[in-house]
Amino acid sequence: MGEHSSVTSISPLMATYSRFPVTLVKGKGSYVWDDQGNKYLDFTSGIATCNLGHVPDVVKAKVEEQISNLWHCSNLYHIPNQQELASILVANSCGDQVFFCNSGAEANEAAIKLARRYSQKIKGTDKFEVVTFEKSFHGRTLATLSATGQEKIQHGFYPLVQGFSYLPFNDIEALEQLYELEPAAVLLELVQGEGGVIPADADWVQKLAKICSEKDILLMVDEIQTGMGRTGSLFAYEQYGIEPDVISLAKGLGSGFAIGAIIAKEKAACAFDPGSHGSTFGGNPLAAAAGLATVTYLVNSKLLEQASKVAEYLDTKLEEVKTQFSFIKGIRGKGMLKGIVVEENALQIVQAAIANKLLILTAGPDVVRILPPLTATIEEVNQFIVILEKVFQGI
Repeated sequence: MGEHSSVTSISPLMATYSRFPVTLVKGKGSYVWDDQGNKYLDFTSGIATCNLGHVPDVVKAKVEEQISNLWHCSNLYHIPNQQELASILVANSCGDQVFFCNSGAEANEAAIKLARRYSQKIKGTDKFEVVTFEKSFHGRTLATLSATGQEKIQHGFYPLVQGFSYLPFNDIEALEQLYELEPAAVLLELVQGEGGVIPADADWVQKLAKICSEKDILLMVDEIQTGMGRTGSLFAYEQYGIEPDVISLAKGLGSGFAIGAIIAKEKAACAFDPGSHGSTFGGNPLAAAAGLATVTYLVNSKLLEQASKVAEYLDTKLEEVKTQFSFIKGIRGKGMLKGIVVEENALQIVQAAIANKLLILTAGPDVVRILPPLTATIEEVNQFIVILEKVFQGI
């Protein structure tokens, strides 16, 4: 037993999260319940993860079928669910091949490794640098926090992994530096989520894609938060008229089951050969079952069309709320990824919302982040607005 095992005041969990005083034990659709029986409207979706709502029937049925047969096997063997999921992702994206892992950070790790290997093994260069952007967020592993353009994420983990440089987001003139840098790849979010819910400008993205094409720089889009219908299309890149060489996914891909992926065009994907990369749990039968059910439903149903209409309604209602409170400085985002820009105290607003049985998030000190499930209804948006106005009135 450890030296402090008898001291009951010390939590057995490391203090890596500032947890809110709520213990959630049940969820269905847009709602969750705590251990005291209180019901909350959840407009966080597990941070853009439960895009089909909590415990969606279509995913539950597929997982229950799989859990009675086989939970896990090694990637040394063929996994039918994984093969089917890869096929449907390829059929509905600009990519050709898929690698599965367990999380968004691992997906970006795989993308970074693929970029280096493509540069060195396929192109035959010594290039390894990846350019990312200020205020970006790409993960918590040592390489992905080094890729992240936020010092607060990197603090205390020095020295960072070499090979990353950061340009200002949405700055067209700054893109000219890519001609001189000639990095192996560029990695970006089309809506910076953790960085403040900041959408990329279309002209800026088009210029970036043009430079990458001219210089054979891999264009890698981090769709971990924006993918799986979150911004109104299956992938956010579809709204910008570009075709990334690599797309990283996680969060909404498995409706809460741990799965991540990269989708790559064949020219980049061929840089990975047997033994070059791997993952014990990546795309195992259970996670792949959840992913297959999730993506199949997103592709074959009319949910994205319905969600876009609800998102437009949400936009209208948020703009109406903005006119009532002078401390609201703006509304931004895409689809079901919204940011309310406030003067300060975004955390105070989130805490007050919890007290009123509404779950929302921050995206920095001055942005309240709203992430409804794609299944949210007009009625639930109205309920959200009523609670939000009550919260704002008390600020």
